[in-house]
Amino acid sequence: MHPAFAYPNSEYVIPQPVDLSRKEERERLSHVALKGFFKLAAAWKLRDEDARELLGGLSSSAFYEWKKHPDRVLEVDRITRISYLLGIYKSLHIIYGDKLADDWVSLANTNSIFGGRTPLDYMEAGGILAMQTVRQLLDARRGGL
Repeated sequence: MHPAFAYPNSEYVIPQPVDLSRKEERERLSHVALKGFFKLAAAWKLRDEDARELLGGLSSSAFYEWKKHPDRVLEVDRITRISYLLGIYKSLHIIYGDKLADDWVSLANTNSIFGGRTPLDYMEAGGILAMQTVRQLLDARRGGL
């Protein structure tokens, strides 16, 4: 008989994912997420229409209100979108220099995922799943996967 296989003891504690279904967690994260998103939008030189689309098709009036007063509670979808976008931003700055990192989303890309479109066009058309794909692509490029 073979002894039972078991993982060795470790002091590493697996972090629990944030429970975005809890309003308290969304309250804690929303303000910072929006501030980060608007800084990302400025760094990427996004048109307001593009920024609104990345947020899930936000109306102009809501967008400008959020920009002026980011102290609000976001829905799970919007926090998730912003999380993917901030992860993309971070990965780009690890892989490339600042100039290329900030221009990358607006440059035509020959990777088969994008089909010659810009990553921005791809993410706007594909929504949250496209953002997830771009994030995974960049994480893999930087050796994170």
